[in-house]
Amino acid sequence: MKLLIVFIILQRVVEMFIARRNEKWLKNQGGIEIGQAHYRYMIIIHVLFFVSLVTEIVRANSSIHPIWPLILVLFLLTQLGRVWVIYSLGRHWNTKIIVIPEVQVVRKGPYRFLKHPNYVIVTLELMIIPLLYEAYITGLIFTILNIWILSIRIPAEEKALHSLTEYEKVFMGQNRFLPSFLKKV
Repeated sequence: MKLLIVFIILQRVVEMFIARRNEKWLKNQGGIEIGQAHYRYMIIIHVLFFVSLVTEIVRANSSIHPIWPLILVLFLLTQLGRVWVIYSLGRHWNTKIIVIPEVQVVRKGPYRFLKHPNYVIVTLELMIIPLLYEAYITGLIFTILNIWILSIRIPAEEKALHSLTEYEKVFMGQNRFLPSFLKKV
């Protein structure tokens, strides 16, 4: 199961290459970058998450959670969601906030159901991965840090999208995190 951590880290490295390629394309299309001040903190949080996870596993000599098959299924579902998000946004997917003025806002894939599926997935991952390894301290600390950074990032992103696109019109009545089909229940 330690290979899973290596897989996740390699996945993040590949995603950074995709993000850099998309960043160049977005900026060549006139994309405007917003939120540079908080971005470095977001990166630090995500890097420290893995440092903390590995440290806690080694120091506590943690084992895999007794219900690891269920937790692993939850993790795999988040990975399917991650791929769905990246595929749906295509060249617009990025780890930075880069908005092309007047671009048509993406409302396909998971974006049909909620405004910020990527942030939901990342939040779930930051809880599920530590739970899998019984790294409860890492799970708690980085869930809190993630909530903090998203409380800065999401308003910045929505403000940029609102001012540069028809985001508000496209997502009128849509929730940030609760899927629209659950809203009616």
